[in-house]
Amino acid sequence: MPVRVESSAPSQISGADSRQSTPQACTLLSVGQAFSGTQNVSNNQKDEAWRVNVRIQGLDLDHGYLCGTMEALNVPMADTPVVTFWEGEIVDGKNYNFFTGKWQAAPEDDIRHWTKFASFCPLMNQVEVDGGKSLDLSGYPCIFMRWKEQYFVNVGTDCGLTIAGFYYVCFSCSDGSISGFYYDPNSSPFQKLELKSTNEGRSGFSFSSYELQ
Repeated sequence: MPVRVESSAPSQISGADSRQSTPQACTLLSVGQAFSGTQNVSNNQKDEAWRVNVRIQGLDLDHGYLCGTMEALNVPMADTPVVTFWEGEIVDGKNYNFFTGKWQAAPEDDIRHWTKFASFCPLMNQVEVDGGKSLDLSGYPCIFMRWKEQYFVNVGTDCGLTIAGFYYVCFSCSDGSISGFYYDPNSSPFQKLELKSTNEGRSGFSFSSYELQ
């Protein structure tokens, strides 16, 4: 949720074709798991980073879906921590692939952002061919996702921040760390999100099945 430059209504997440296997279940990517870290929102004028907390509120691996909340703690223009609700797409080759196909992201934008993650590099050649639809990611040590903030939870849309963009996310199954890069053509490029799992108590809800509207 960087500083607003140009406002845009968030798009709804839409599904993809159904092939390939479900990603491996990872104990650190589960309902109620909390993460803490920073988002770098530096621009040409100044260096700046916000403290960020994330909690997974829902997870449905069969449909490549998850959701959660994101809390930015030291936002200069806000009197209170800013909380947003986000929905995510899990790149599994079945429900979603590496090509976003919406949110103003062209395939070239996708490749530029995914290649920021070292763990993506072995997949690069096949992704360029078909977006990764033919890849079996079920045993891969990382889970790739896109997170799209849907609305502000505790502040109004006039808070000075934007949720028009989305995050390219890489989750490490070995240690639960998360790296991400925010994409919005109207915001500073490659704003980096860095999170580590915490030991907070878990809360949230899971789905036996979930259909996106």
